[in-house]
Amino acid sequence: MIKEVSGDILLSKAGAIAHGIAPNDHFNSGLALSLREEFPSMYKDFRHYCHQYHPKPGGTWIWSGVNHRIINLFTQEPPKTDHAHPGKASIIHVNHALRELAKLITDEGLESVAIPRVATGVGGLGWEEVKPLIYQYLDPLPVPVYLYSTYVKGVQAP
Repeated sequence: MIKEVSGDILLSKAGAIAHGIAPNDHFNSGLALSLREEFPSMYKDFRHYCHQYHPKPGGTWIWSGVNHRIINLFTQEPPKTDHAHPGKASIIHVNHALRELAKLITDEGLESVAIPRVATGVGGLGWEEVKPLIYQYLDPLPVPVYLYSTYVKGVQAP
């Protein structure tokens, strides 16, 4: 069940935070950068995972820290070179990644998840395209999904 909230997703008390990225992403802007700064070991593990498994857009990768779980949704095309910016998101990749997220929430027994407006910032998609997919895959779940539809830095959502 989706609950739309306003606030800073990094202050969420949800069992996991999901966000959109690209395979081999550098985590150098937006929420990804904040997560890289907050959890440097996650980024190190992510780089290792990408080099070892070569993930494709449309999949997911979950990282579990001591008290945090981060679900990386591969919504964007990977960078063309090691020094390039990630490619844009596609609605097909978002569709596949959200389906994977719903399955992961069930398989992992997560009790709650926080998710921002994935693929609409750096990814370049319109919110009117992405929002219905979020509702399609995550609203039927029997756990709270906190959709951060408005970002407010430093403010914890109720």
